[in-house]
Amino acid sequence: MSRFALQRHYKSMMPLVELGKQVHSAGRLEPALIELVLMRCSQINGCAYCLDMHSKDARAAGETEQRLYVLPAWRETTLFSERERIALAWAEELTELASHEAVSDAFYERARQHFDEEALVDLTLLVVTINSWNRINIAARTIGGSYKPGQHG
Repeated sequence: MSRFALQRHYKSMMPLVELGKQVHSAGRLEPALIELVLMRCSQINGCAYCLDMHSKDARAAGETEQRLYVLPAWRETTLFSERERIALAWAEELTELASHEAVSDAFYERARQHFDEEALVDLTLLVVTINSWNRINIAARTIGGSYKPGQHG
């Protein structure tokens, strides 16, 4: 059972909602890449509600089951483009923040080969936003499983 209903506090959540819409509508990140990043961060954080949501939205947008199944082991497959691999690594670095040395200068330079500055800022904001939603849903004990594709889009 959830602790509190997010719908009841939706007005308080609007800055996060608007930030997510801004990143999506900017058009600098491909929809498939966005869903992969949202899924990967949610996997790391263990947010069942967000995993339910983004796996359904990804499939509805045409993502393959195979890529979703192997996403936790994306480094060990050839199913992801170099741009997607950089985005997934960026998402993991920012989600885990193992140290203040996360996102090294060398990795940043590698990422800049695939993302211009605006797109990299959007990718960063996407990771920040989903990590916030993961934490909110985990704190609220939001139950996963009932999401319908596009429900929050």
